[in-house]
Amino acid sequence: MAAHPQSQRQEVADQPYAALDLGSNSFHLIVAHDHDGRLQVVDRHKEMVRIAEGLTEANELSATVAARSLACLKRFGQRIRHLPRHHVRIVGTNALRQARNSRDFIDAAEDVLGHRVEIISGREEARLIYLGVSHSLEDQFDSRLVVDVGGGSTELILGRQFQPRLMESLYMGCVSMSARHFANDAIDATRFARAETAARQELEVIEEIYRARGWDTAIGSSGTLIAIHDAIVELTGVHGITSDGLAALKDRLLAAGRTDGLDLLAVDEERAPVFPGGVAIVAATFESLGIREMTVSDGALREGLLHDLLGRVHAQDIRDATVADLIERYHIDEPHGRRVASTAARILEQGGWQLTGFGARRLLRWAAMLHEIGMDIAHSQYHKHGGYLLDNMDLPGFSRSEQHHLSIIVRGHRRKFPIEEFRHAPQMVALCVLLRLATVLHRARSDQVLPRFSVTAKDGLAPGGEVRLAFPRKWLAEHPLTKLDLEQEADYLSAIPLKLKVSVR
Repeated sequence: MAAHPQSQRQEVADQPYAALDLGSNSFHLIVAHDHDGRLQVVDRHKEMVRIAEGLTEANELSATVAARSLACLKRFGQRIRHLPRHHVRIVGTNALRQARNSRDFIDAAEDVLGHRVEIISGREEARLIYLGVSHSLEDQFDSRLVVDVGGGSTELILGRQFQPRLMESLYMGCVSMSARHFANDAIDATRFARAETAARQELEVIEEIYRARGWDTAIGSSGTLIAIHDAIVELTGVHGITSDGLAALKDRLLAAGRTDGLDLLAVDEERAPVFPGGVAIVAATFESLGIREMTVSDGALREGLLHDLLGRVHAQDIRDATVADLIERYHIDEPHGRRVASTAARILEQGGWQLTGFGARRLLRWAAMLHEIGMDIAHSQYHKHGGYLLDNMDLPGFSRSEQHHLSIIVRGHRRKFPIEEFRHAPQMVALCVLLRLATVLHRARSDQVLPRFSVTAKDGLAPGGEVRLAFPRKWLAEHPLTKLDLEQEADYLSAIPLKLKVSVR
């Protein structure tokens, strides 16, 4: 007997949510249930794969480290493969941002995990870290400095409650710093001084800004900060990270002389090779920013991912807020954007476009709302200005791929079709065509409601495909400019190649 539709919906609602952080040092998986908007963690998995260790001088991920990382993801895949797509979020951070051949690894990772992998920017990583930390703390009104030392980058965030105010991601992490300054596991005063100086150099660009803003409490996030805290407690018996505690820890490292000679229960064999680099970064951060004391939090990127995912499920998507902010900041004609978005959705609903699996409707709506963002720079070539802005700005909530897709849809929504831009994102061609048709139909910027018209797309816009538009005979005769615009659009789309045919009924 088939399951009742209500029971099927209940089964989906009872499915857990999962977040997987593909960090430069460790991969972290967290699984939780949603209880009225509150997360109850039911499972955690962590493996230290040190993917950043596999980056060559040419910034390519070595085959050995890629294989080690994929073996880990295959194990994680057993836990999350069966979950619904919208219940899982997987992100890659600094090492995968840098790797020139990351696409090959991501394709293989998606195959073993059964879910999409997103690469996020450093500032988006910082935002999610802050969100994870804030949800792990009591809801205070104090201003916070959150520091997260990862394998390949360090994030520093100033904020209050759940709202980050200032975010930075610096190109230094415990894996990269240890590899550069503590080669062959050796530790001495000269190496340590060089590592701290290198970290201070990275911090120099933000030092004055952060000191001027100030904060009430400093909070450390990530395995590196937790290990440093626990090592200081082990050495001194004092809870919290302080300058004195860091000095005691540094003395122990120098006395050990080698990472494999470090006799601390808080630093296991896996963490030991990258521990000195992490300590050097934290010591430099304390000195640069004048931090007196720092507590640590269990909340981090993966918890932030889960809360962000839950926000999307409960219609509190930060990406909608980002789009609304851009509309205000760049003086976009919002009523016109809504008209275009509504017509684009209307065309999409008529079928035949073969758009599934990557949030096509939302991406199309956002592109329609933002398609005139470039006008705030100049009307001439505004679609190119808009594409550049959307590809290069920090857009909270958007992954790098989402941001790039949004960019090329806006870039290609008018004039000559930029075929090269879509070479690595062919699935975006249909969305771009949808936006182009909607903007042509609203070129007059009139409030008048469009007539009922039909759209059929043949072959899902594969090269050589066909799109047919049929309008009421009287309406098309009364709108000769629209007819002319559609004829011109047919010439533009022939470059895909795509046939656009307009008829009357």
